[in-house]
Amino acid sequence: MSVQTLSQMAVEVLTTADGREKAACSRAHAKTWFTARAAGQDIPLGNTAPPMQPARPARPELLDPRDVPRRRPGSEKGRIAMLHAVAHIELNAVDLHWDIIARYTDTEMPIGFYDDWVKSADEESKHFNLISDCLEAMGSHYGDLPAHAGMWRAAEDTADDFMGRLAVVPMVLEARGLDVTPGMIALFTKAGDTAAVEAMQVIYGEEVAHVAFGSKWFHFLCGRHNLDPKDVFHDLVRRYFHGFLKPPFNEEKRAEAGIPPDFYWPLTEIPSPKD
Repeated sequence: MSVQTLSQMAVEVLTTADGREKAACSRAHAKTWFTARAAGQDIPLGNTAPPMQPARPARPELLDPRDVPRRRPGSEKGRIAMLHAVAHIELNAVDLHWDIIARYTDTEMPIGFYDDWVKSADEESKHFNLISDCLEAMGSHYGDLPAHAGMWRAAEDTADDFMGRLAVVPMVLEARGLDVTPGMIALFTKAGDTAAVEAMQVIYGEEVAHVAFGSKWFHFLCGRHNLDPKDVFHDLVRRYFHGFLKPPFNEEKRAEAGIPPDFYWPLTEIPSPKD
């Protein structure tokens, strides 16, 4: 029996609809990849083309962002809604990380690039499971509430632009998670929800590395083509990100992930505090 290539593994994850099954498939393939790497038996990358859109379960219902109901975060229903939104983000992140592995195989990259994104996909799968466990402990589950239909838009918009994908997904969308997660941790701490707090703390700690992977490989490609990273980042975000970046920013964690303030402040509607 022949071993699957890495791109075949990625496509298998992307074409698995059920959230828990997708996470299990993702984690199994990550284990296979790193077990082979540790044994010095590298799995070939291959060139299996990923689908333009990943498989999704019948629920949740996907709505325009303007139509997703807003709930007060201080109530239990509000906290369930917040966890449901996080689960949806994490499931999309699983697909985004496997998609970047399979979609740009025509660009030669070091093996470390694939190590980083397989690791990220594995961790996002763990995050989805942690948040799903929290939902189920509260008598809910992923799929009970409507969700944001626009989560995959950045992937579609950058399907033909490798550097655009790195700029918009890890360096903008995932970096936003570094800004908002401390507030969510505080909210669940106040509610006495220890399990949710612990899950959020795991996510917060590991997301810094995911943003850092994006920054590292974005700078790598800029260096390969002798481009100024800041200028290219500004151009790509203005091209592919729909709207302005919104402060407040978690400048400490963004810096830890390799994104300095002069990358993101110029992309807001308000002057930089350093201007």
